[in-house]
Order: sequence, then structure tokens, then C-alpha cells
Amino acid sequence: MNLDLSSNNFTHLPDTIGNLTSLKRLIVETNELEELPYTIGNCSSLLVLRLDFNRIKALPEAIGKLECLEILTAHYNRIKGLPTTMGNLSNLKELDVGFNEIESIPKTLCFAISLRKLKVGKNFADLRALPRSIGNLEMLEELDISDNQIRVLPDSFRFLSKLRVLHADETPLEVPSREVIKLGAKAVVQFMADLVANRDTKSPSPKKKKSFYFGFRSIFRRSQTAITENM
Repeated sequence: MNLDLSSNNFTHLPDTIGNLTSLKRLIVETNELEELPYTIGNCSSLLVLRLDFNRIKALPEAIGKLECLEILTAHYNRIKGLPTTMGNLSNLKELDVGFNEIESIPKTLCFAISLRKLKVGKNFADLRALPRSIGNLEMLEELDISDNQIRVLPDSFRFLSKLRVLHADETPLEVPSREVIKLGAKAVVQFMADLVANRDTKSPSPKKKKSFYFGFRSIFRRSQTAITENM
């Protein structure tokens, strides 16, 4: 069952949308929606949800109940953050939240390990970092972080061995440098792997500090030996 409600100037969806438990595709693009009803989480068969070109400010936590969901697009909205329940979307393959006001990506998203396409580009001055555990998304093939304020990629980026496409235009990356970015996704992944490996090689092994008790005991023993020899 598919439902396309695009271009109708809807300002809201009725709570009864949750009664459509057999719904596979829901398309509500180009409306005036500011939110989704919490009952959206009852659409347990949903595979595709398209919310592009609305005025949505936040996605409900109930999104995490859509365990069959494979595609979620919500670009050109006013979303400031993603629900922490996104990590429950174990079948999610594509997420597009570009052209929003997203300030951070929850680390729980990195539990959605089936992700192949992640588009968070053009959040402009708002998005400043990727989750440190981004490397958990080992199936990721395409990543768009263009037009953000990200300056450093996390160390775990080196685990994205299947990444083939990386868009980072107009993002002021310093690590890796713009020159490396121009070489493509594979080169970036390799650079991050080499960077971490070299850092680990150069890091000196911590020296064990002798405890005060150990040092005092050694001095005491030497004193006893000297006294014995002089007697």
C-alpha cells in the first residue's frame, strides 16, 4: 500500500495515520508540515518515508519504531536534531537530511549499520562534527558533508572501507587537507588510517612509576645492609 500526499498544502497529518499498519510508502513532500504525529511509529510496515520540502522542525522519537524503514528523506526542512532512536533503524539504507539546521548527529545513528547513503550536507553554520563512532557504519558507500563547518574527521573514519563517494565541497576541513579530499573517498579513508597508525607508532609507551612505598623500602634495605657490614 502506497500513499502520496505531495503538494497539498497540508499543515499536519492526522493521528489516524498510525492505523495504516500495512503502509509501505508514504510521500508527503512539498507541503506545510511542521511536525509528524507520534502515531507514525505504528506504521510498522513502512519502507519509504519522504518528507522533503516542508517546515518540519524535529522528527519524533517514534521514528525509531519503524524497524522496516529503508529510505528516509527530509531535505529542505528546519530540523535541528535527529532523534536518538534512529539507531533502532537496522534496515535503514538511505538517510537524507540535507538543507536543514542540524547542529549535531546523535552517536546512536551509528548503530544503523545498514546505512549505505548518508546525506547531511548544507546544514551550513550549524553542523560542526561527525560522531566519533562514524566508523561503525561499515556499509557506507556515499557520504555528503558539503557546506558544513566540520574541520576534522574522526579517527574511526578509517574503518569506512566501502566508501566510494565523498562530497565535502565548501566544508573547511583541515584534517585531512583539501588536497587529500580532492583525491577521493578511498584516499581520505587511507589517509585517516595512516594518520592513526603513525600517531600510535610515535606515542611513547608510558613508564611505570615506582610507588613511594617501593622507593622507601629499597632505601631502608640498603641502610640495613650497610649497618650489618659495619658491625
